[in-house]
Amino acid sequence: MIKSLVLIIMSAAIPVMLSGQNYQIALLKYGGGGDWYSNPTALPNLVEFANEHIGTDISSNIPTVEAGSQNIFSYPYVYMTGHGNVHFTQSDVENLRNYMKGGGFLHVDDNYGLDPFFRREIKKVFPDHELIELPYSHPLYHQAFSFPEGLPKIHEHDGKPPQGFGIIYEGRLVLFYSYESDLGNGWEDHKVHGNPEEIRLKALRMGANILQYVFNRNE
Repeated sequence: MIKSLVLIIMSAAIPVMLSGQNYQIALLKYGGGGDWYSNPTALPNLVEFANEHIGTDISSNIPTVEAGSQNIFSYPYVYMTGHGNVHFTQSDVENLRNYMKGGGFLHVDDNYGLDPFFRREIKKVFPDHELIELPYSHPLYHQAFSFPEGLPKIHEHDGKPPQGFGIIYEGRLVLFYSYESDLGNGWEDHKVHGNPEEIRLKALRMGANILQYVFNRNE
């Protein structure tokens, strides 16, 4: 009963405009040994940029939420990153599935090395839904900032092009997977990775687009 009520509230909250309202986003903590805590300055910097440039009012306090915690339903956008192994327990799987089906949005940002583990585990969450590459025309790439060629390349790994994948549930994008882009590195303090300012700006603009899409969509 309580879970159903939370899901209804989440579903109603997602399309609401952010301007003039205060929301929180969260960082996902998962098991398996991967460094879910990497890029610690990324989300604070993204929130600051979005609040300044696209008129959002997102709290600068960014909590950590465990994959199996009911607290996840308090956050319309949850960010997942890391370099290594991921393991979702059955409780995690059911909780994440309910979260996304109920209106929540999971953004998974490959920080190099996450890919094979994430793909394995997300099949547990949505066994009947494939990760599909989003077309460059998708609204996520055309919010406040336009990215006519899709995800920007922020940090070089294996010379592969950046790709944006998604899981669509009942016509709604519930998960976005930024692969071979490394947006989080671009969101971090400049001194951490030393990215040129133009590259860092692309990362922040793409991140702002994702937040704007999540909170303003009307699918």
